[in-house]
Amino acid sequence: MKYPTLQVQSGTRQILDTFKGYNHNLRISDGEFYDMANMTSDSYPVLSPRAKRSIFLSSANPQGMIAKDSLCYVDGSDFVINGYHVAMDLSTEADDCPKQLVSMGAYVIILPDKKWVNTLDTTEFGNIEASVETSTDVSFELCKIDGQTYSNTTVSATEPEAPSNLDLWIDTSGKPHVLKQYSESAAMWVTVATTYVKISATGIGEPFEQYDGVSISGILDESLADLNSSMTILEKGDDYIVVAGILDETMVQTAQEGSVTVKREMPYMDYVIESENRLWGCRYGVASNGEVVNEIYASKLGDFKNWNCFMGLSTDSYAASCGTDGPFTGAITHLGYPLFFKENFVHKVYGNYPANFQIQTTACRGVQKGCGSSLAIVNEVLYYKARSGICAYDGSLPTEMSYALGNVLYSDAVGGAHGNKYYVSMKDSANVWHLFVYDSAKNMWHKEDSFHARAFCSCRGDLYAIDDATGKILSMLGTGTEDYEKAVKWMAQTGEIGISSPDMKYISRITIRMSMDIGAELFIYAQYDLDDEWVLVGQLVGTSLRSFSIPIRPRRCDHMKLRLEGEGMAKVYSITKTIEQGSDLS
Repeated sequence: MKYPTLQVQSGTRQILDTFKGYNHNLRISDGEFYDMANMTSDSYPVLSPRAKRSIFLSSANPQGMIAKDSLCYVDGSDFVINGYHVAMDLSTEADDCPKQLVSMGAYVIILPDKKWVNTLDTTEFGNIEASVETSTDVSFELCKIDGQTYSNTTVSATEPEAPSNLDLWIDTSGKPHVLKQYSESAAMWVTVATTYVKISATGIGEPFEQYDGVSISGILDESLADLNSSMTILEKGDDYIVVAGILDETMVQTAQEGSVTVKREMPYMDYVIESENRLWGCRYGVASNGEVVNEIYASKLGDFKNWNCFMGLSTDSYAASCGTDGPFTGAITHLGYPLFFKENFVHKVYGNYPANFQIQTTACRGVQKGCGSSLAIVNEVLYYKARSGICAYDGSLPTEMSYALGNVLYSDAVGGAHGNKYYVSMKDSANVWHLFVYDSAKNMWHKEDSFHARAFCSCRGDLYAIDDATGKILSMLGTGTEDYEKAVKWMAQTGEIGISSPDMKYISRITIRMSMDIGAELFIYAQYDLDDEWVLVGQLVGTSLRSFSIPIRPRRCDHMKLRLEGEGMAKVYSITKTIEQGSDLS
């Protein structure tokens, strides 16, 4: 009897040896993972977990960090540099925390406290704002710019008769009154272009510096009403200040009549940055004077204490109103230009002195509200959280680059940059926090864990983060002095394997080539077809440092998912699938 000869179906092998990272979408390519935990691109194209984090400092109450020669941070009411605590009496109230730290030369400005400290000489620190309210009599005298008072001045509506050379006359025939000086050679009265008033009282000039921009209030005499405004201190001593103005005669306001207040103020600002030796800030809402504003500010050149100095010089302070609607959501200096974001706009400031400052407004995807801390620069490209996703901005227009994160909505993002990587900690709609890492050199996302970062700071070859849960400052790359975790628990879950294969093909064997540290654990799970159950198909404990292959024989199915879960360091070099041809029915 002759039997029919059956045609043996030959199997094929597919080797996957390049692992591309996280992609949380329905259809993903080979080498991408639909879900993962604590994976990294450091060993690309090999699949491996991240390094262990460590504790840099078990701080009591860290509220902000900045990189100088070393990592500086705010701990409660103190500023700390190189482990040295500077007692600055910073506010620890919830409304004033966390802090924003801004670097300007050797100085660090701490907001919203409006205080500063010199990092080269920590004995130098103080308040940006200053205020004096007089408690003694206040005198007002006409004077020269150096504070020397005039004498023998005639006050009248008509010019004096038979004047001598350099005689002074205050002409009251019009308003404002004018100071004139007689020139014998010209035989005429010459107008003195600028006049000055010396305001004297005990301690009135002590907290100020020459050319400070101040606001003066409390002067009662109507003839001196013009002095109740913003002025520039042109000369000063501990007990007097000189400002531009004019008066007919020496006047005194007694302490019983009322006090005079002189203030140097910093505007209320939502965000503050440094650019070209100035501090820049923005405000949408109620200002310190009670007015509703929508403005961008700049401090005096090289002087972060002065925001109201307007002398017509290139070093002046600056303020300008914006026409766009909505609150500011973030600010940063990028490629030398101050940028101020709203959710649907970016304001870019051009120019290098007040007379040629120009604000260019671009309607585009801006920073999402509540995500101002997501701004970070990686290799000259600015990354931030927009409402639609993570955007990359190179100076022209933003480009969304977070397709791999799927359709999940995230908010309250906090970002940091280190090397080629952008780190962003943000929460989803279920209030669960996630830490994602984007490798700009390899164009890949990786998902780490549920770490909630209060702030990031890159300094001296490491990335530091404040752990919101514990209040500790962590070394994200593991260079700290104390272990934060004993071993890294990791996971990588594939997308649907075999769902696109035609002709009833099935996977008969999977071989995983990998290496594991001694004591590291690995569990391999499979999910078949539409079943939600994960089935354990293999497990292993590392006993040596050599690489080895793990064979897996999955259940016969139409399609499947694979999940690798482990604890401890491991590296996956390749995943090989053996595919067999099934019959027409199965």
